[in-house]
Amino acid sequence: MTDSSKKDAAAQVREFLSTRRARITPQQAGLPVYGGKRRVAGLRREEVALLAGMSVDYYVRLERGNLAGASDSVLEALAHALQLDEAERTHLYDLARAAAPSSRRPPATSSRVRPTIMRLLDSMAGVPAYVRNARFDLVAANTLGRALYAPVYDSPLFVQRGPVNSARFLFLDPASQDFWVDWDKAANDVVAFLRIETGRSPHDKALTDLIGELTTRSDDFARRWARHDVKFHRSGIKNLHHPLVGDLALPYEAMELPSDPGLRLNFYTPEPDSPEDEALGLLASWTSTRTAAPAAND
Repeated sequence: MTDSSKKDAAAQVREFLSTRRARITPQQAGLPVYGGKRRVAGLRREEVALLAGMSVDYYVRLERGNLAGASDSVLEALAHALQLDEAERTHLYDLARAAAPSSRRPPATSSRVRPTIMRLLDSMAGVPAYVRNARFDLVAANTLGRALYAPVYDSPLFVQRGPVNSARFLFLDPASQDFWVDWDKAANDVVAFLRIETGRSPHDKALTDLIGELTTRSDDFARRWARHDVKFHRSGIKNLHHPLVGDLALPYEAMELPSDPGLRLNFYTPEPDSPEDEALGLLASWTSTRTAAPAAND
């Protein structure tokens, strides 16, 4: 690990722990509060040390970015004291792994989609589906998935440079404000997903370059990035506004592909006979007609 990467890793640890500490009040931690105005809104370092059952000096060392050598029991105590959720706890462990001198790098994020996955996508004819990597590059999609995400694929951002990237579209193309009904939630989620990836893959240069680009070009991204929030991308409801079929509230699932490090299969499954189901049927019909039109003119 170079001196520069060590400094970056230490800064990530320092900022993550300090932001988690700042959001917890003594009352939330079950600590007594005596008279006098506190200088910090959240917990003091000595209070975190007390809750974690460690010395103040040791906690200060950890918060300064020195997680190297921290045992699982120490990390668990820290996670408990700071009331970390599952994603935050995982991120803490990722940061500790990255700080270890002999830590192995995880497999590089792939952008190659195997033929079997492509056949799976194509077989999901009635379901919008796509594959993305950890950097939000859309590396493959079936016909309906591409039609659903047409505003992203058609963005001027990707006319002269690729690949199509939904994070870049979200923060750098004003059209994203129309596509995502709840733009703020989408922005918060994407930043949180990217933040957890930086802990998991700190040596991914393409990921680092993406973060640098978005930080310098988007104040909205930079402000959210500074919060150090992390989140898993697994399932939920995505609210989209499609230019052809209108507003859609689509249940989604995101599944990691174990044989393809960093790749995730995302697909949308609306309730049968719901307005979303009918809208996707119309979109599929329109897409099929548009695809077949050139052949009719041969």
